[in-house]
Order: sequence, then structure tokens, then C-alpha cells
Amino acid sequence: MTILSMNRKELEKYIGPVDQKMQDSITDMGTPIEFVNDDEVAVEVFPNRPDLLSVHNFARAVRQYLGKAKIATFKINPPKKDYVVKIDKSVKGVRPHTVCAIVRGINFNDEIIKDVIDIQEKLHNSIGRKRKKLAIGIYPLDKITLPITYKADKPENIKFQPLEFPKIINARQILRQHPTGREYADLLKGYDEFAFFVDAAGEILSVPPIINSNRTGRITEKTKDVFIECSGSNLYYLKKTLNIMIAAFSSIGGKIFAMKVIDKQAGNFISPDMSFGKMEFRINDINKTLGLKLIEKDIVRFLSRMGIGFEKHKGKSFALIPAYRIDILHWIDLTEEVAIAYGYDNFEPIIPKLSTIAGEDPKAIMKRRIGNILSGLNLLEVSSFHLSTKKNTKKIHFNFNDFIELEDSKTEKDILRHDLLSNQLQILSENSDSSYPQKIFEMGVVFDKDDKEDTGVGETERLSISMIDEKVNFTELKQVLDYLFKMLDIKYEIGNNDEHPAYIKGRAGVIKVDGKTIGYMGEIAPRVLKNWKIKMPIVALEIDIDFLLKES
Repeated sequence: MTILSMNRKELEKYIGPVDQKMQDSITDMGTPIEFVNDDEVAVEVFPNRPDLLSVHNFARAVRQYLGKAKIATFKINPPKKDYVVKIDKSVKGVRPHTVCAIVRGINFNDEIIKDVIDIQEKLHNSIGRKRKKLAIGIYPLDKITLPITYKADKPENIKFQPLEFPKIINARQILRQHPTGREYADLLKGYDEFAFFVDAAGEILSVPPIINSNRTGRITEKTKDVFIECSGSNLYYLKKTLNIMIAAFSSIGGKIFAMKVIDKQAGNFISPDMSFGKMEFRINDINKTLGLKLIEKDIVRFLSRMGIGFEKHKGKSFALIPAYRIDILHWIDLTEEVAIAYGYDNFEPIIPKLSTIAGEDPKAIMKRRIGNILSGLNLLEVSSFHLSTKKNTKKIHFNFNDFIELEDSKTEKDILRHDLLSNQLQILSENSDSSYPQKIFEMGVVFDKDDKEDTGVGETERLSISMIDEKVNFTELKQVLDYLFKMLDIKYEIGNNDEHPAYIKGRAGVIKVDGKTIGYMGEIAPRVLKNWKIKMPIVALEIDIDFLLKES
């Protein structure tokens, strides 16, 4: 949660008196009032709305919510001859991307400068994750010779006078001697080269994400035109962040000019792009979710109050998402926007016609009992991801190929987990520097292909226990299982098992209840331990909790 503090007189110039009625409207819009006094108005801005983190962008949203402003559009003038930023391949291993723009004709005063710095820092700390993900730079255009180059070099070779510093020093010295450099030094830890912006005259503009130059990076009340850049590792968020800044500058009368970004590795593009994004949705889906009977006219009106446009094409409905919004990812997000504009106070509560008696899920009761029993034996409960990798799975199941793959994974984890044991071995491997013994257990869902299910994927709830120590053995694991089943009042037996690839032959068994196999247990095979680079013996078991629930 971010608190946005605004000059009351400045805000009232755009939205009118901040009386009780206006305060109620601001709260209903989804930005609760923190406090109001003669000088300030402070509101809470949720993390999904960084576009509201300036008085001008916030005022626009309030006017739209009150029906006093239309959907925002922005005129982007084409780039002039030298409005170019060249991205050198040397930055690809440091901070590989940048987006840029030029804004002309701004009448800066102390209040506007304060607002610009405020939104810049708030975006650094929110979307930018304290500048780790992205950093924003704003520079007086009259101090810069276009075009601009974004490149990287050894920090000892990058020399300039940083903001609020008396002399020229190199980038390495900035990290040690400048207060801002010391604050953000960890962001460049381990890098042999630093990224920086330099103009056609050889003047260094900044070393992102640390600091601007004192000569080319200081905005004053005499500044009329500025160059804006946003650099980092994720191009999508860089573009959205720049769009938020452009929206703010446009609100104070700035004339926006695009720039040509030349990037031979990723491809050239024009920046910024303030065009609407289109998202298809169905009015019936919104009505069903909210329990309302809204018609198209109502939907258009409510979306408009939230600054979102509407378009009909070939019988389909499309929402026009402003370029500065980062929170509209799915039609359900549009549903939330409609609900806010409709007003949560206007929803009528309805008592369900079906009478039911609440009760705790029997499976949850069983899992809690199991957890309490095992915790009483000094076992530590862990929780791992449902996702895994083929490589980790094959460290145990070396012949397994029947993976359930994700269509478009954003990480290296690209399959649904086949068992819990693989994840537990990974946990033990990553904690090899911790003291022994280590005893852990996990209850969770595993996945297998199942043609009987509509999705083609079957889910099973399982329990896995793993213990690692110098002298741990099969007997110690069996004692844990004996106690668990005794407390659950379940009789079991152990049969021979030489089939499971995770265990040593002759030191493993199948766990059976009423003649049905519900799991496996044993001492982990040296081959598997070697795959995980584990140098201690491990005993482990994995059983079906769904079956235990039926038995209990």
C-alpha cells in the first residue's frame, strides 16, 4: 500500500472542493482517504494502480469517475531527425532495455517539480522494486546533444560529476562515496561493467539505476523541455512505466514527441506507444459474476467512469484499455472495474434459497491430524511448488516421459509435479549446509494423466516424509510410520518392493492397507543421491492420503 500525499489547493484546481461528498467519491473509487487537512489530501493507492501515483493522474481518474472527463487520449508527435536512442550490445548482460520520450513546453514550478520527483520515486519503489527492476531518468533537453547512446563499460572508465556532489569521480567511486551510490550499490554488485547514457557530445547523462549527472540530469524551474528514459530488464513494464510518466506530463501541458529506439539485437521500435489495448469480454459474464442485469449502455457508462473505453466489432464487445493501466489482464478485472463504478454499497444482499450446515472438510481434518502427529515427532512441515522440471523428475524416474507440460511457462518450471519426493530431495539438497538430522514432511497434490477426467489430468493428495542423517535407516522410518498409523487407528503391512527407482533394492517396501498398495518407503539409492549431490543417507516414504481418508 502506497500513501499519495497531494497539495490540497493543487488537487482542488482540477477536481473541485474536497468536501465530504468528494471524499466519499474518492473512497468509493477504490482509493480510501487517509487524512485531509488544510494543506494536504492523502489517499491509499493499491499496488495494482501505480498510474494514480501523481496528483495529475489521480485528478484525471477522479474526474472520470465523477463523469466530468472523457476517456484520455494522447497525441504523440513523430520523432524528429535526431530524436534517437541507440542501444549498444554491451548493455545486454547488464540492463538490456530502455524506452524513451521527449516532452516539450512544460512550465515547471516548484510544485510540479516536486510532483514529478514524487511519482518517479514512487514508481521506483513499486513497479521498479526499489530500482532493481527498472529505473527512470529525467533530463533537461537543453543540456543534451542528440542522438543518445545507451551502452556499458568498466566503471573506472565512466567519469562524471553526479548530482549533489562537488567533483568528477568514476562510477566505482560513486558506489562508495555518494550517499545514493551507497544506498543502491547492491544492485550493481557482481557486474564488471555498468550501463550508462551518453549524448552525441560525449556528456554522460546517468548511470542507471544509481544517479544522474549534475550537469545533464538536474531539472529546474527554467527547464522547458525534458528527455525521459526508463531502463531495466523487462520491456513490457518499462513501456508501461514510461506511459504513466507520459500521462502525467501530458496533464500539465507537455507536448509529447516520440523517439526512435535502435536495438539491433531486440529490434527497432518507436517509443512511447500510447495506443489503447483491446480486450474482448462478454456482458453476460460480467452480469453472472456480479449478479446483476446490466445492459450494454450500462457497461459502457461504468467502464467510462473508470477511464476505460468500449468498442463493438462484428457483434463482439471490446474494452479499450488505456496505455498507462497495468492492472487489466483478464475480463474478470473489467468486472471489478464495473463493480467499483456501480458502487459496492448498491449491491443488495440475498439470502441463498439452499439451506446448508457448515462443516470442516473431512480431508482437511485428516491432514491437520497427520500434521499434528508428525510435528509431535519433531518433523518439520514444508510446502513446495506444484510445478517442477523434467530434469528434476528424471533424477529419480529416469525412464519417465509421460509429463504434463505447461503450454507457456514463464520460468524453468514447465511441468506439473509427478510426486512429492522429488521436491523433498531438492529441499534437502539446497539445505546441505544446515545441521543434521533433518526430518521433513509435506502433504500436497500430485498430478498424472487420466483420460477419465474432463481435463485429462488426475489429482491425488499425498503425504511424503524424508529424513536425512549419518546413521538414518529403514527401521527409523518404519517407527515413524508405525506411530502415525497407530494414532490414526489404521492397520497396515509392508510388502517387498524392488520396482521403485528411488530406493535401494532389498531396503525398500510397498505400504499396503487391506491388501491395497497406498505407497512406497525405503532407503534412497546412491544413484539418486548423487544426482542431487547429497552426501548423507536418506530414508523416505510417499503414501496416498485420499485412500487414508476413506479408511479413517
